[in-house]
Amino acid sequence: MSDLDSSSSSAYPKYLEHLSGDGKAIGVLTSGGDAQGMNAAVRAVVRMGIYTGAKVYFIYEGYQGLVDGGSNIVEAKWDCVSSILQVGGTIIGSARCKAFRSREGRLKAACNLARLGITNLCVIGGDGSLTGANLFRKEWSGLLEELARNGDIDNDTVQKYSYLNVVGMVGSIDNDFCGTDMTIGTDSALHRIIEVVDAIMTTAQSHQRTFVLEVMGRHCGYLALVSALTCGADWVFLPESPPEEDWEENMCLKLSENRARKKRLNIIIVSEGAIDMQNKPITSEKIKELVVKNLGFDTRVTILGHVQRGGTPSAFDRILASRMGVEAVIALLEATPETPACVVSLRGNQAVRLPLMECVQMTQDVQKAMDERRFKEAVKLRGRRFEGNLNTYKRLAIKLPDEKIVKSNCNVAVINVGAPAAGMNAAVRSAVRVGIADGHKMFAIYDGFEGFANGQIKEIGWADVGGWTGQGGSILGTKRTLPGKYLEKIAEQMHSHSINALLIIGGFEGYHGAIMLSEARNNHEEFCIPICVLPATISNDIPGSDISIGCDTALNVIVETCDRIKQSASGTKRRVFIIETMGGYCGYLANMGALAAGADAAYIFEEPFDIGDLQSNVVHLTEKMKTSIQRGLVLRNESCSVNYTTDFIYQLYSEEGKGVFDCRKNVLGHMQQGGAPSPFDRNFGTKISAKAMEWISAKLKGSQGTGKKFVSDDSICVLGICKRDLLFQPVAELKKVTDFEHRIPKEQWWLKLRPIMKILAKYEASYDMSDSGKLESLQHHEEL
Repeated sequence: MSDLDSSSSSAYPKYLEHLSGDGKAIGVLTSGGDAQGMNAAVRAVVRMGIYTGAKVYFIYEGYQGLVDGGSNIVEAKWDCVSSILQVGGTIIGSARCKAFRSREGRLKAACNLARLGITNLCVIGGDGSLTGANLFRKEWSGLLEELARNGDIDNDTVQKYSYLNVVGMVGSIDNDFCGTDMTIGTDSALHRIIEVVDAIMTTAQSHQRTFVLEVMGRHCGYLALVSALTCGADWVFLPESPPEEDWEENMCLKLSENRARKKRLNIIIVSEGAIDMQNKPITSEKIKELVVKNLGFDTRVTILGHVQRGGTPSAFDRILASRMGVEAVIALLEATPETPACVVSLRGNQAVRLPLMECVQMTQDVQKAMDERRFKEAVKLRGRRFEGNLNTYKRLAIKLPDEKIVKSNCNVAVINVGAPAAGMNAAVRSAVRVGIADGHKMFAIYDGFEGFANGQIKEIGWADVGGWTGQGGSILGTKRTLPGKYLEKIAEQMHSHSINALLIIGGFEGYHGAIMLSEARNNHEEFCIPICVLPATISNDIPGSDISIGCDTALNVIVETCDRIKQSASGTKRRVFIIETMGGYCGYLANMGALAAGADAAYIFEEPFDIGDLQSNVVHLTEKMKTSIQRGLVLRNESCSVNYTTDFIYQLYSEEGKGVFDCRKNVLGHMQQGGAPSPFDRNFGTKISAKAMEWISAKLKGSQGTGKKFVSDDSICVLGICKRDLLFQPVAELKKVTDFEHRIPKEQWWLKLRPIMKILAKYEASYDMSDSGKLESLQHHEEL
């Protein structure tokens, strides 16, 4: 790896030659409401732009700065965006601008850009901001011609800068933009909400209170819905899905039933834009009065307000914004005069480009559908993620009376295997409740395969898993023991409890254990049942899924620690920290933690390194100490090298950096496994577990009354997210792509993001752009 000279406009690798930014200028602005993660997006645009040789300009105060020009449009240097990754809001400011809505205002804006040669615009904002940018792009050539006629610019300028490219990134905490699974800022807003909910739950339990929490979302109920799903709220009010006409009676009945089940608190979540079937507002105060009047419960209202916009961006938002920023620059440099304005979106785990105005139109169609009381259509238009969340919430929140549930006469067992991972309990709760709703008798297995063999099996009911979503670790207990030596005893227990299906929630041991059960089917017919594995491990090392339950929580722990360490280093100056992360042989936590924390390097097992690489990193940091950023951060995966240990790297850096910087080391250890699950892990664990139970129910239903034994490969699967979709993949197939010695998949998707971390840290890197999407139609995008 060689250091990149930011002063050289031609320093870019050969593979990016067709994307050369030489002679090009990019303007970046943030507009509309601020959102955590906007700064990470700005940083990525600036650094990726400079990396390709382009000039990048800050446009301060959104469109107002574009109209006013002058000191509001300033060239950005590499160091300008240091130390902003962890800062909420936007350092370049955001403002509403009436002037830009008029042609006269856009004429001034075009003049300001043309004089600086800026013909590439990256807009980070909501649908209004992006619509304005598209109009500006369409009018561009006409605006320049008018400026030339007025004598403000010459004809050469009109010819040279004849077209404007526009790429949008959606920054909005409401997640109200159609076409993307998550907008920048949404995950961080959910962190703020869940922190408050977790805190309120303790006081609510103490006093047996009902709490009504109002969250943001004037036109979109995403924050309210996911908050309700991730905290197990008793009721939720959304603008897209108003309650039935007799909701007052139904809600009070539900609250009193929960109290009768000895639940000491009630949580009701209200979106600020909540409405009834007649489009009349449902306010938090109205709900409180209703509960007090009808039930006499001690009820409190908490309105979260702008707290949701504030604070540090989550690891998810930093990584999302960095990926989107890099993709936006690539899209701008690839654009031609015929390329329509696009928006960079997230689909599953993949960055895609979609036509900006198609997305804006669908977003506006949602509001129109709500105004016209076509609420089912509004939910569908929000996208499959929103619809899936709503359906899952309804299944988990409301239990039908026992007499209305059609019994399947099947017993389904749930087990945790491997090391603890935050989100495991949310997954167990979801499985138990969906299973009961599908008519199964649910059994909990305690203490992994060892407990299974010893008969630690107990029926578990709907109320038994109440309040589990927010709890870390594993309530069922989990062990790393493989089933190999217990196969006979496990088969006996499955026979005596008449287990018809098994859900394994766990890490690599859970996956490996499922393979062992599969291979033992010839000897034990008890294993000829549907078995599904849900990846739950902070290491994120299970084949068949890009993401595991628990790894997001661990990443946030790493990033929060790195933020504090960076703050410490900035105070003492000239200090480099070596931080060791967990993950076994999988470098996911080290690599993604480095990307989210803005580290200078990350050492991982998947990318072998030698003493020369270590020395070049020292040189890189030595050069960095000559700039205004006099600190360094290096992450090391715990098993990246037998000989280049954390101590060795610490001593090498200390020796080689003597007189220039001093060194400190920090081993994060098991704190990465602990703590309350992040909103992402709660939501992901809940949804993926519900999906697994639906698969199990479908398998059991198909075999009902036939006495069929499940012996085919597709009856033992891993359920995981792969690029854009949730897929069930047989363990027999996944075995072929597994490195069992090192307990990792042979190919790992996140290695393609590794060059982004290096580029943003000022290194040259070979960035594989094969996944950089061509423009897709929104219709195709929604059908996938």
